[in-house]
Order: sequence, then structure tokens, then C-alpha cells
Amino acid sequence: MAHLRTKRATRLTIPDPAVASSREGSLLQPVAAGLLVATVGFSSTFAVVLQGFIGVGASRAEAASGLLALLVATGAVAIALGRAWRMPVSIAWATPGAALLVAAGVPAGGSPAATGAFLAASGLVIAAGLWRPFGRAVASIPPSLANAMLAGILLDLCLAPVRAAAAMPALALPVIALWAVTWRFARPYAVLVAVVATAILVVFATPVPDGVLADLLPHPVLVAPVFTPGAFIGIAVPLFIVTMASQNVPGLAVLNANGYRPPIGPIFTATGLASAAAAPFGAHLLNLAAITAALAAGPEAHPDPARRWIASVTGGFGYIVLGLFATVAAAFVAASPPLLIQAVAGLALLTSLGGALGQALGREDERLPALVTFVTAASGISAFGIGGAFWSLVAGGTMLLLARVRT
Repeated sequence: MAHLRTKRATRLTIPDPAVASSREGSLLQPVAAGLLVATVGFSSTFAVVLQGFIGVGASRAEAASGLLALLVATGAVAIALGRAWRMPVSIAWATPGAALLVAAGVPAGGSPAATGAFLAASGLVIAAGLWRPFGRAVASIPPSLANAMLAGILLDLCLAPVRAAAAMPALALPVIALWAVTWRFARPYAVLVAVVATAILVVFATPVPDGVLADLLPHPVLVAPVFTPGAFIGIAVPLFIVTMASQNVPGLAVLNANGYRPPIGPIFTATGLASAAAAPFGAHLLNLAAITAALAAGPEAHPDPARRWIASVTGGFGYIVLGLFATVAAAFVAASPPLLIQAVAGLALLTSLGGALGQALGREDERLPALVTFVTAASGISAFGIGGAFWSLVAGGTMLLLARVRT
């Protein structure tokens, strides 16, 4: 990844009261945010990923190998890009793509054909990274719409603390109370305290499943790819489209909304190459993170935007550790209350939600298109296998074009 240092990367400055009041912060802030990135990114969707692999014909051993390969590749790319550009470039696996695999069915040729489709989809991502018009099109998204989409993406997770308080008050209310009190007296440490409190509760409330410690490390399984037209059309092309539309576009919007302008082409090229390297071990695509990207790129990660890259790099190391111990980590997370993990993530994202809404609604002439973007993204709709984040930009962009048509 050393060659990526030569690419131009720009970090813009967004006015932030927290930055104005204190740029020092604590190194524990981005480290805690990074650990939260890895925990939330893994725990929220790993079950869907495993089901997706099995859905296209992988054995349980091949599915576990695919999860291991995804986690290690995700962490490696996040570390490389974060260190190279000093930006919080968070990487994740293609969750909508995994959901697509669940419904795709076993292709003719079984798991080897699916592996060939994963490699083909990786090649399409690399091609997108090398095709500059696509990058320019993504970069031209109006900031008001990008922030509105970000707010819509974040809204559901930011509601998780309220839902958790109603569903499991004995676990959630102490975390929320500690967060609120710490926010009042030591604001930079509020999220850190919430993370630590949640970790303690999970450890004491989660029983260790019998036999989980018998085999700590997952075992990589190499699958020789087979390329078939059916798997290319039925898996590779839809996987590429869904990943680009539902993951990479929102991921770039999250970074842009927080004042970062990374070079787009090298990101797609890097994630495509890493996906191609992981595919023979059963993995599908990597991409830019969206929700977890906001955890690393937002002000709660650190008051100084120049130091938030530590969060994404820490998250990268967290993913690798989870990969090396995926068997144990999956057992603990699967046994813990997922809503509690979502709740602490929601607390960390409240500031990002407020900032995104403020930026989205700042211009009166773009306010209605921004609101259309926001409600569409928040609705959680999906059409043609593509999530609401993409359609929110379509809806808001259409309204913005209508507003600018001269009569």
C-alpha cells in the first residue's frame, strides 16, 4: 500500500465547537472508538455473512474460513489506508452483499463457482477504482444531500439506546446513566465510559457456551475458483452493484460529511485487491464502512479531526484480533444482547447525527431536497436489492434538480 501515499488526499476543516474548545483530547478516545468500530461491525452482521456463504454452497468450515479472511483483510486495509493518509478510513465487509448471497441460492458448480464470482466481483471493483469518471461522479454529491443521507443512516442506530432502555432497563439504564453523567463532567470520556461499562456487563451477563474453548483458532480453507457465466450474472454483477451503491457511496458520504476527502480511486482499488486476495478462502467483497465509519470519523472519536485516524487503525487491529479468535468472539457476541451493543454505538453517534442534520438543513434552498433524502435513508427501504441509502440520494437529487429547473 506504500504507493497510496503518493495519491492526493484532502482533509477539510469543519467548524466544530468541541475542536475550538479543546484540540488535545485523549488518546483513549480514538482507541475506544476504534474498538467500538470493530465490535459493532463484527457483532451486528457476522451471522448474516455466515448465512450468505452457506447460502451459495459453502460448508461450515468454508464459511468460517471466509469470515476469517474477511476480518483479516478488512483490518489490514483499514490499517494501511489510515496510516498512509492519516484519515479515519473505515473498512467493512459488504453486508447488503451478504444478504444478497442468502437469497441467491447455490449456483451451478457450488462453492467453487461462488468463489469464482467473488473474484469476478473483485475485478469489477478494481475497474471502478481505475475509472476516474465514476470517482468524480461520487465526489460531486452535494454536501447537503450527503449529510442528510448520513443522518438518515444514523437515525435508527441512535434510537437504539431508547429501545434498549425499554427492553432491558437493568442492563441499558446504567450504561446510559454513566454516559450522561460523564458527558456532563468529563465530556471527552463519555463514550469510553459507556464502552467499558458495556464490556463489563457483557462479560458478567454472557455465559461461555460449552466446548467453545476446545478449538480457539479458525482454519483457513482454500477453495479453487471455477468461473461460470451463471455465477457471474447471478452473483458477481449484483454483488458489485449492491456493494458500490449501498456501501461505498454512503461510506464516501460519511467521510465527506465529516470533512475528509480521500482519493476515491485508490480506495476502490485497494478494497478490490484485498477482496481478490481473500476470495479463494471463501470471502466476498470488502468496502468502505458507513455507520461504523461515522464512529471513527465523528467528533466523539477525538475533538481534533487530525487524530481520528487512530480510531480507524485501532478498529483495523480489532478486526484482525476478532478474525484470529473468530470462534470464541462469535460465541460470546452471539450470546450477548445485541441491542445493548447497538445502544452504546447509538450513544457514540448522537453527536454525529446532530452535526449531520445541522449541515444538511443549513441552506434554505436545499432544505426540502435534504429532508427528502433524510426520510428516504431513514425509512430503511430496499428495492432491486439496493438499500435506502442509495435511493435517498436518487430521491433527494431528483428534488434538487427540480428545484433548479428554470421556468
